[in-house]
Amino acid sequence: MDTNAWAHTSWRDLAQVRANLEAGADPDALISGYHRPLDYAVRFGTPEVVAELARHVRDVDAEDQGRTALWRAVFDNRPDYARALAEAGADPWRPMMAGWSPGRLALAGPHPDLFSPPRAELSAAEAAMVAEAPRLISALSDLYYDGFSLACVAGITADEAARRLEAPTVEAPESEELLDHDDSVVGVTDVPGGCVVVQPWAYGASMPGVAKALSKGTVCYAMYANPKSGNQGSIARDGVLEAWDLHPGGEPGSNDTAEEVLFAYLYQHNAVAFCFAYAGLQPTDSRPLTGPADMWLQLPERDYWH
Repeated sequence: MDTNAWAHTSWRDLAQVRANLEAGADPDALISGYHRPLDYAVRFGTPEVVAELARHVRDVDAEDQGRTALWRAVFDNRPDYARALAEAGADPWRPMMAGWSPGRLALAGPHPDLFSPPRAELSAAEAAMVAEAPRLISALSDLYYDGFSLACVAGITADEAARRLEAPTVEAPESEELLDHDDSVVGVTDVPGGCVVVQPWAYGASMPGVAKALSKGTVCYAMYANPKSGNQGSIARDGVLEAWDLHPGGEPGSNDTAEEVLFAYLYQHNAVAFCFAYAGLQPTDSRPLTGPADMWLQLPERDYWH
């Protein structure tokens, strides 16, 4: 049977999956050159389909982009899928993703007893990050932020941000529409742990030059919620832009640090909270984004794109 038949499979149809296997479809085939059937089943199928495919693959712990199907099931918070894979022999404690095995990742989520007895534990710092995530997500919930930009900066005040940007204060804008195409006016607000620079109508707060100026001696996570292409994040540290074209709130990369993998898990689909958490900011509510800002600044005329 042509292994490409997997590309037309309904991953929720156990009978179809069984028919494919009986007709000779390769359970380890790379569909369209990318992922195995088991990986697709974990994302789009049912626990029963996952269990069926897990019985037929050569290696239930084969990795896809640095993670196993079991790791994917834990990251997606699908405990029934994870149990099916573990029963098929998948190893919960196999190290991957900067040391986050599926079992250790589960300790940071809603099902810490998914694999018992646990063979690992969270550090005190990791446990604190886990405890903070629900509060931070709740504080920043119910925001509509398409088209806006922000820069979360650790350890400095709004006054210091103005000094670093060499930006004089200006009157608060009366209407966003008046500044619809103006990327030179930004709001700044103090929050526990640092400050936040925001521009509700455009990309100004996330420009590379802004992030680099703000990050001297510290770290800045900036993001533009691009209405056309989605959230675009960047990291500036000590005046240097060290990473860009990031996707806060998305999946971790195989080269991410242990801390970045944990942030990705805790703040998946919560891009704004991810930005605050990465910089270590702890707002009590959404005022840093919704206003009123502590001050408004006029960025000086310079090329802040670089």
